[in-house]
Amino acid sequence: MGKPDRKELVDLVQRFTDAFNRDDLDEVMSFFAEDALYAEFNGQQSHGKKAIREAFEPQFQGAFGQIRFHEQDIFVDETESKALIRWQCTIEVDGKPQAWDGLDVLHFEEALITEKHTYARADVPKLEAI
Repeated sequence: MGKPDRKELVDLVQRFTDAFNRDDLDEVMSFFAEDALYAEFNGQQSHGKKAIREAFEPQFQGAFGQIRFHEQDIFVDETESKALIRWQCTIEVDGKPQAWDGLDVLHFEEALITEKHTYARADVPKLEAI
């Protein structure tokens, strides 16, 4: 398949984010390479698709309420097959909308994610959603 170009990288990131927002764990996992790494904002790391799926399952089972990621910016480095998406994550906690800002740095090979590094501004939601 070769390296994705700039347009393909943007499309991959947007489709990946859309799968999260539709709570489609199977589709989310289809974006990952078998030996991928997921590094969470809290320092936890998951290696391989099975471990990454297990890390995502509580979110997709609704353990934290309805979580949505709202794209703010996407930056891509076509030469290195890397992308950065800056987002605001919204969630409802105790009936009150909450949000926090964060980003994902995604590394791609052959249009599959080999690394997903998540960074967030807060350990827990602290900002009211707009």
